[in-house]
Amino acid sequence: MMRQMQTQWRYFLTAVMFFTRVPVHFEQFVASDLNRATRFFPLVGILVGAIAALAFWIFQFVLPSEIAVILSMVTSILLTGAFHEDGLADAIDGLGGGWKREQVLAIMMDSRIGSYGAIGLVMVLLAKFQALIHLDVWLIPIVLVAGHALSRWCAVVVMATQHYVKAEGKSKPLATQLSWLELAIATFFGLVPLLFVGVAGLLALLPVFFVWVWFSLKIKRRIGGYTGDCLGAMQQLTEVTFYIGLLASLSVLVRFV
Repeated sequence: MMRQMQTQWRYFLTAVMFFTRVPVHFEQFVASDLNRATRFFPLVGILVGAIAALAFWIFQFVLPSEIAVILSMVTSILLTGAFHEDGLADAIDGLGGGWKREQVLAIMMDSRIGSYGAIGLVMVLLAKFQALIHLDVWLIPIVLVAGHALSRWCAVVVMATQHYVKAEGKSKPLATQLSWLELAIATFFGLVPLLFVGVAGLLALLPVFFVWVWFSLKIKRRIGGYTGDCLGAMQQLTEVTFYIGLLASLSVLVRFV
């Protein structure tokens, strides 16, 4: 039992090392552990969301809530090294600028950011900010944790339902195929935080589902599967959709309940 717990802890630390800038020390790093670390992707989201929430909670005592939201977003970006934001920009550039599959993949691999990526990244960050500042101050920390966890679970589900389509590049697949147990663990950590948001959080799953289906079908049709950049884009798109969907759900509940 103790050995199994130590193994799971190693998988979690591997996920933390891969998805964040948090320094993690391994006496002996095993590259194959990346294939098992995917189950803890949403748990890393909980960690990132909790740190961003803590930053907001501290800053809002001495600064306007709008500034506190910006600083919490900056905190999460610094914590992850803009890992997912970079993927969003690359994916938008590729899907927007490429016609054929090979063109899309080549543009995604280009480290330079294009007009499609720049516009998309700015709009998503702006939408996050606007959605968060319209929430009650006490709700923002809870929503940050739930949004980061849920969006990373959405990326994991892409990995479970599609094939990786690029054998080289900076973003290599974490797992070519997830077992049902690994997916169940990821689902637990991805959805449990929603219970603390309430009914509005569950209603917000509807627009998240539509965005997940839309983007999944788009990458399936355009490139035949996913890349690391596509996973980052899915995380960012579903995170901002959750925040906007939550605002809409709260509005509906206030008016009709």
